[in-house]
Amino acid sequence: MEKKGDFLILKLIIGVIVGLIVGFVANEQVISVILPIKFFLGQVIFFVVPLIIIGFIAPAITQLKSNASKMLLTMLGLSYISSVGAALFSATAGYILIPKLNILSNVEGLKELPQILFKVEIPPAISVMGALVLALLLGLAVVWTGSKRTEELLNEFNNIMLMVVNKIVIPLLPIFIATTFAGLAYEGSITKQLPVFLKVILIVLVGHYIWIFILYSIGGLVSGKNPWSLLKFYGPAYLTAVGTMSSAATLPVSLKCVKKSGVLDEEITNFAIPLGATTHLCGSVLTETFFVMVVSKILYGAVPPVGTMILFIVLLGVFAVGAPGVPGGTVLASLGLIISVLGFDEAGTGLMITIFALQDSFGTACNITGDGALALILNGIFKRK
Repeated sequence: MEKKGDFLILKLIIGVIVGLIVGFVANEQVISVILPIKFFLGQVIFFVVPLIIIGFIAPAITQLKSNASKMLLTMLGLSYISSVGAALFSATAGYILIPKLNILSNVEGLKELPQILFKVEIPPAISVMGALVLALLLGLAVVWTGSKRTEELLNEFNNIMLMVVNKIVIPLLPIFIATTFAGLAYEGSITKQLPVFLKVILIVLVGHYIWIFILYSIGGLVSGKNPWSLLKFYGPAYLTAVGTMSSAATLPVSLKCVKKSGVLDEEITNFAIPLGATTHLCGSVLTETFFVMVVSKILYGAVPPVGTMILFIVLLGVFAVGAPGVPGGTVLASLGLIISVLGFDEAGTGLMITIFALQDSFGTACNITGDGALALILNGIFKRK
C-alpha cells in the first residue's frame, strides 16, 4: 500500500499532462465522450465524500471523550480566525497593489463545451453539510451517553470507509483530474482566460504561500513540532486540489498524506482534517477578497471603502465556515454578500465568478494545505505532553 501511495503524485501529474494534451487536440466528438466520463467519476467521488466525513469525524469524536466539545469549538474558531485573517491580509495587499496595476477584463473567445450526451447521476445519500452535522451530533451523543456498541459500529464504519478510499477513490482521482483538465484545455480557459488576469492570479498565489507559511509557523510554535515534517507530505493533496478544485474531493488524499507523515495524533487527524475540509477555506476567502476589489476597480472605477470591506470580511468568514467544499463553493455561498454589501450588479457578479473560477484550484489547494496547520495547532492544544 505504501509503495502505491508513493507513486500517487506521479499519477496525478501524468493525469494533468494527459488531460491537457487530449484537450488541446480533441475535436467535439472526442470531448463529447470525455465529458460523460468526467461527470460519472465526479458523481462517484462526491457520493463517497459525505460517507467519509461521517466515517472519520464521528469515530474520532468518540475517541476524544471529554475533549470532544472543546475541540469542536476550537476547530470552528480556528477556521473562522484563519479565514478572516487571510481576508484582512488580502485586503491590505489589495489597497496597496491594485491601484498600481493595469488590469484588462477581456475574457471573450472561449470555445463552448458540447452538451453531455448522457448523465449517470448518483445523488449523495446526504449532503456534505448534512453529513458534517450528523457526524458531529452522533459523535457527541455517543460520548455523552457512553454507548459502547455504537462506538464499536462507528469504528468498524471508519475501517470500511478507509478501505473505500484506498480501493476506489484514490485510483479514480488521476482519471478524474485528466478529464477535468481536458475540458479546460478544450474550451480554452487555460490559454485564453488565464493571461487576462495573470498578474492578479500571481499576486494571489504569493498571498496563499505567505498565509500557509504564517499558519504553519503558528502551528509549529503551538505544537512544538517541526511544521515542515508535516507540510512536506502535502504534495499529492495539493496537486489533487489543483485538479479537482474541491476540498471535499481532496479529503481522501489529505488524510492519506497526513497519516503518512506520522506527525499528528491519529485522533486529531481523523477529526481535524475532515472537519477542516468543510469549514476551513482560508485560500478561497483570501482570493475572493482580492478579486472583489479588482472587479470593483475594473467595473466601478474604485475599490470598496475600508469600512465596507471590513464588514464584508467579517460576514464572509461566517459564510466560509458554512460553504460547501465543492468547486466555487465559497464565491457561490457569498453571492448575497457581494450583491448586498458591496453593491455588485449582474455584470460584477458574473465577472467575479469567472475570474474566481480561473484560480479556484489553487485556492482549494491553499485551503487543504492550511488544514494541516490547524490540525497542528489542535495537536498542540489538546495532545502536547
